[in-house]
Amino acid sequence: MNRIRLALSLASASLWYRRRVLALVCLTLTLSVTLLLGIQYLRTEVRQSFTNTISGTDLIVGARSGQLNLLLYTVFHIGDATNNIRWSTYEKLQQDQRIDWLIPLSLGDSYRGHRVIGTNTGFDERFRYGDDQALHLAEGQWFDDLFDVVLGAGVARQMTHRVGDRITLSHGGGSTSFSRHDDLPFEVSGILDTTGTPVDQAVFISLEAMEAIHVGWESGVAIPGRTLSEQKARKRTYTPENITAVLVGLDRPILTFQVQRELNQYSGEPLSAILPGVALSELWRMMGQFEKALLGIGAFVVITSLVGLIAVLLTLQAQRRREIAILRATGASPALVASLYTLECVTLALVSCVLALLLGAGAIAGLSPWLLEQYGLQIGLRPLNTAEWALLGSVPVAALLVSLIPALNSWLNSRQQGFGGSD
Repeated sequence: MNRIRLALSLASASLWYRRRVLALVCLTLTLSVTLLLGIQYLRTEVRQSFTNTISGTDLIVGARSGQLNLLLYTVFHIGDATNNIRWSTYEKLQQDQRIDWLIPLSLGDSYRGHRVIGTNTGFDERFRYGDDQALHLAEGQWFDDLFDVVLGAGVARQMTHRVGDRITLSHGGGSTSFSRHDDLPFEVSGILDTTGTPVDQAVFISLEAMEAIHVGWESGVAIPGRTLSEQKARKRTYTPENITAVLVGLDRPILTFQVQRELNQYSGEPLSAILPGVALSELWRMMGQFEKALLGIGAFVVITSLVGLIAVLLTLQAQRRREIAILRATGASPALVASLYTLECVTLALVSCVLALLLGAGAIAGLSPWLLEQYGLQIGLRPLNTAEWALLGSVPVAALLVSLIPALNSWLNSRQQGFGGSD
């Protein structure tokens, strides 16, 4: 016990004496550990965010396409549909006794780079995300008037919109559009609560409104004299000819594969029916190689920092010969002298881990609002899971292993000095 206390005391004094040089090494190691742990933390959070994007939907039905493409443009609002499906197909789905509810989606327009989604009140009532969480309005109400619009939390925050503001939608899904529906402005009737999903970056209008703003746009541009004024638009009734996709909830989920097979073989028009969970898993598998590569890069950076630490300790050995000679002359054994390097190295690794935890927590707290606003990723502070603790714990273990190099070198040199003392 006395030897352990002596070794700890000598190691602490040595670290403090060389604090300026070792502080730089500690900073490098801290940044490396923060990078490694941050990548693992974000892997877990992003995967959870992907999983939470949609919940409770048994099938997504759209025009014949790959399941990833259908998932991306309906759920993540990335890309465009290869084709639409007929309204008559949607009406036939409504008559299917096995189907509990349907949410029609009509895409194609945008608002300052945000996807506009034409749908009905079923989206507000039936759409679920996360752990079967329903949508809630932060203020206002779901659209009731023909030209009401509901904004996702991210859209309202970025554009500083409030209930009652008037906005003009753009034709097409690009971030910049020169074709605008200026004649038919919308009024913000409601703003959704933050969900941490792509819903936050979307704009919602009724299917009828989607049809109204496209009267006279059959050729893709506004035809003079064919478009409607607001007064004329309100006097007409609208039934869509086509929609982009349908979210389907079944009365009995056990029938999911049966309904999926029938829809994929539907003779009326070519359809694709996909299971959201399966498509999400495939999407994550595709991204898995990339995020594993990032984790490998983080681990390589940590190893590089540890090698740098050993290089510094080996360089300092030449400057510590007098110190080591005095320790040997006072009876310190070669093992005690060698243990100083191991204690110093492990202590620096432990300090770096603690600082990395603090730095990482601060970074997450500071960047989470920006990530939510820009990318719809809801990443917050939480306790580390088992894999993250194991990854963090591997750093001191790795430091212990690499410290054996200067420790062994010091032990051999101490024995050669031959100042008495036992091994």
